[in-house]
Amino acid sequence: MAAKNVLLKPILKWVGGKRQLLDDIVPLLPKNPALYVEPFIGGGAVLLASQPKHARVNDYNAELINVYTVVRDSPDDLLELLREHDVKNTSEHYYKVRALDREPGFEDTDPVVRAARIIYLNKTCFNGLYRVNSAGQINSPYGRYKNPNIVNEPGIRALSRYLQGDIDLRCGDYADALVDLPKGSFVYLDPPYMPLSQTSAFTGYTEGGFDYDEQMRLRDECAKLREQGIRFVESNSDCEAIRELYAGFEIKTVQAKRAINSRGDRRGAINEVLIVG
Repeated sequence: MAAKNVLLKPILKWVGGKRQLLDDIVPLLPKNPALYVEPFIGGGAVLLASQPKHARVNDYNAELINVYTVVRDSPDDLLELLREHDVKNTSEHYYKVRALDREPGFEDTDPVVRAARIIYLNKTCFNGLYRVNSAGQINSPYGRYKNPNIVNEPGIRALSRYLQGDIDLRCGDYADALVDLPKGSFVYLDPPYMPLSQTSAFTGYTEGGFDYDEQMRLRDECAKLREQGIRFVESNSDCEAIRELYAGFEIKTVQAKRAINSRGDRRGAINEVLIVG
């Protein structure tokens, strides 16, 4: 197996990112799966820690997948725009850039401009909390960091080279990424978590959220994978509803530190589960 590229790390801080749980998750992954599949890619911490040669990655968030596509195809153009944002970085510039998705025709904006916008906002927004409102518009406030790493050239170039390999980037429903998997595939699932309470729900990855019906549909997809002999690991919250849904599956308890919360006293260790199939 080829040596890992130590520069391959997430270029975005994503809510629910798995960097802190890699020591728990990576040992559960096969060394050389025929195809590594991650239907909720987010920041990609697990993908980039394992660095499979053949992968299919997906997310419902079109702006996120656009970032990865631009990193793969146009790293020079992207870095040039990020340098411009770095020079201009102020609260005023941040809110001007954030407001672009309120303008008519934003969806037709050049993909490189959109990707640079997402990376810039991600690096400078308050507490790294990328969040969208019901209209799908970013609504995180400015973070006022002293030295945000807006132009991560080594990381972007390393990721660009990796994504130019046999990595199938997709944008859409997670279940579509689970179709036609070859024998020997492995799936890592990191969906929006089941909320521990009504007030703890965070549905800011994409507009629309991920409710209990979606959690049941995901459980059914996991059952299909098990029937097909496809190994998988799923991350989720440690709560009674999840344990009931996955009764009969192997469930491992792990501890995660919630680093992103609007209240500092609510950041700390909390139990999560890894469902192994």
